[in-house]
Amino acid sequence: MKKITMSAVALTAIMGSFSSVSAADGINILSDLQLKGEIRPRFENVDDGKTTTSNANAYTARTKLKVTGKLLNVDGLTASVGIISVNNFGSHTYNSTSNGQTKYAIVADPQKAMISNAELNYKTGDTTLHAGRGQVNLDNQRFIGTVGWRQLERSYDSVFVANNSVKNLSVLAAWVYGVQGVKSLANNNGLYGANTYDTNTVLLHAAYSVMPALKVTAYDYMIANLHDTYGIALTGKVNTGMAKLNYRAEYAAQKDASMKIHVQTPTTGKADASYYNLDLGANVNGILAGVNYEFLSGKTATDGKTAFACTLGTNHKFNGWADEFLATPAGGLVDANVRLGYKAKGFGKLLAVYHNFTADKNMNLNVGTGTGNDLGSEFDAVYVNKIPGVNGLKGLLKYANYSKGNVGPSTDKQIFWAMLDYKFATK
Repeated sequence: MKKITMSAVALTAIMGSFSSVSAADGINILSDLQLKGEIRPRFENVDDGKTTTSNANAYTARTKLKVTGKLLNVDGLTASVGIISVNNFGSHTYNSTSNGQTKYAIVADPQKAMISNAELNYKTGDTTLHAGRGQVNLDNQRFIGTVGWRQLERSYDSVFVANNSVKNLSVLAAWVYGVQGVKSLANNNGLYGANTYDTNTVLLHAAYSVMPALKVTAYDYMIANLHDTYGIALTGKVNTGMAKLNYRAEYAAQKDASMKIHVQTPTTGKADASYYNLDLGANVNGILAGVNYEFLSGKTATDGKTAFACTLGTNHKFNGWADEFLATPAGGLVDANVRLGYKAKGFGKLLAVYHNFTADKNMNLNVGTGTGNDLGSEFDAVYVNKIPGVNGLKGLLKYANYSKGNVGPSTDKQIFWAMLDYKFATK
């Protein structure tokens, strides 16, 4: 803990020195510095049910530090620099996807450090201009997100403009030229093949709040060489007096990619798939309940279509925390799930979720063994609460239990997490 604390102090001192460096006319390069940080130690145990691997026991800690300051005393112009570092304290009893420990189950948290933020932001009136590396989370993160659950969070290299000058309307247009993080590049986890995280992607997003009970969101995410995803979502909150309700109704289509990029491992750019998501939740005096139905279309061996893909989404949030369906099976995925929990001040939040997975198409094509459309089921549970006496500190216990079906993943899988999360900031 002392090393981590000293790192924060050292970074603050280094950045503070910039504010004392002045040009000939006496303008500070950086001033009004603000520091944000996070320290997140975690234990993760994975039993993947395979006879070829042993259970994984991963002890990791994420350290994030970000400094933001006013640049050149220009109103609205700021610069940010940040780092993210994952340390496993010499723990090697897990397969990080890059440490060579393939005899253990996978925990995709390699020991690695990277620059998470190197960005300029300029805000004038209701418009924000951005250039550089930072975090991008759009809507519910189903299609564009940072995968913040993993220790090495994703960052986006992008240029974007955002505007909310029209009342209740927010729009964003972004060009993404690279993504970094989540897993080590050494394991060929690039978008287009080995170590290739450069891209040529355009993101268009607009949201209009008609009223508290209705918000309309439209988007078009054009990921180079892979697919264009465009859709519409209706969301809202309704207070009936007895219960606070929230809902989501969403449809998206995926077609051939309109943006291109040259890579060593070319992709076909062919896509023909659909998606919809229906969700209803309720909060009755702290009792949480909800039902959800999510559909990601699949293909057969002869129809020439593709399975719906969420290439840049925070996919851990969806389709079970055991992460068996981070990539959509060839036959597609239908996830019917229910949730029940309780939330109250002092108690924290307890939530349980049950998923039933089926395929859109009967599957006998390169996906597990057997035929049919039964992809299994999963039970998930999480408890999170603030730690008394320490401002900014939370504790979390989390569990996922996947049971295999006739097709899809060929083994059961269980994961347990225990985590602390400490966030701090200077004013």
